[in-house]
Amino acid sequence: MAIIETFGLSRHFGDVTAVDDLTMAVESGEVVGLLGPNGAGKTTTIRMLAGIIGPTKGEAIVAGYRTDRNVEKLHEVVGMLTETPGLYSRLSARRNLEYFASFYPINNVTGRVEKYLKLMGLWERREDKVGTFSKGMKQRLALARALIHEPKVLFLDEPTSGLDPEAAGEVRQLIRGLGEAGCTIFLSTHNLTEAELLCHRIAVIHTRLLALDTTENLRRRFFQRAVMVELESADPNVVATVRKLPFVQEVKEEGSHLNIYIIDSERNRPELVRAIVEAGGKVITISEEQYTLEQVYLRLMEEEKASDSQAHS
Repeated sequence: MAIIETFGLSRHFGDVTAVDDLTMAVESGEVVGLLGPNGAGKTTTIRMLAGIIGPTKGEAIVAGYRTDRNVEKLHEVVGMLTETPGLYSRLSARRNLEYFASFYPINNVTGRVEKYLKLMGLWERREDKVGTFSKGMKQRLALARALIHEPKVLFLDEPTSGLDPEAAGEVRQLIRGLGEAGCTIFLSTHNLTEAELLCHRIAVIHTRLLALDTTENLRRRFFQRAVMVELESADPNVVATVRKLPFVQEVKEEGSHLNIYIIDSERNRPELVRAIVEAGGKVITISEEQYTLEQVYLRLMEEEKASDSQAHS
C-alpha cells in the first residue's frame, strides 16, 4: 500500500521551475533514494512532501494526509533530517530531545528520550552539551530528534553530507537498521554508493522524474549483462555450442576468455555452464560483469541531455 503518493506535483519560484509534474508512489516500509544533480529539485520535493512548502500545482498525500492542507497532522506522522540539523549547542543531548519531544503527544517522554539516545549510541554522553559533540554525533542526535515521535515516514536530506568516512558509515548503519525495521524512508543523496547500499528503489529527477525503479532493473534497462567465462584453453567447439543456445544474445571471444551476453543471468547461467562443460570446456573461473549505479545514473543524465537537445532543436 502506498504511503507517499504525488500527482502532478510541481513547484515554481518565479520563472524557475524547481519540480515539474512529479507523479510517483512509495510503498509502506520502502527505502527510496532520490538522486539528481544540484538544482534538480530534490530538496524542494522533500520540503513539499514534508509539508514545509506548498506546491504550485498538483498534490501529494503522505501517510493519508494532503501535504498542503493537513500540515499539523502531517507533522505528527513524518520526521525530517536536514543537511544542517538545528540543535541547541548549549543544551545537553537529553535536554535537546526532551524539548523537541514536547511538540508531540508522547506519553512517556523520559522513556522515549532514553530509547533513542541508546539507539544512536549517545546514552553515555546524554548530559554533555551538544556544542562539544563531533559532527557525526550531532547528526546521530538529529536523527534521534527526527525519530522521537516515531513517525510513519522519515525524510532524510543529505544525511551524511560533510561527515568523515567513519561518521558517515555510522549514520548509514543506523539508517539501514531503520529500513530493516520497516520504517518508510525517503532519502535524498548525492552519494550513489550510499543509495545503492540503503535503498530498495531509486528515483532519479532532473526537475521531472526520469526513472523510478530498482537498481537491478535500471541496470537491465541500460546495459547488457555479460557472463565472463575463463577456459583452460580456447575451444571452437565450446564457442559454437554456446552460440546455439536460445538464450544467448552474443558471444565475444578473447582467446580462452568468453564474454557471453544472455537474456536472464540468474535463470540461464546454470544451463550455460552445463552446456560448456558438456561440450568439453574446462572452466577455470566464471563471473559476471557488474555495472554501478553511477554508470546507470550517468546514462540517465545523457538521455535527459539528448532529450532536451531534441526538444530545443
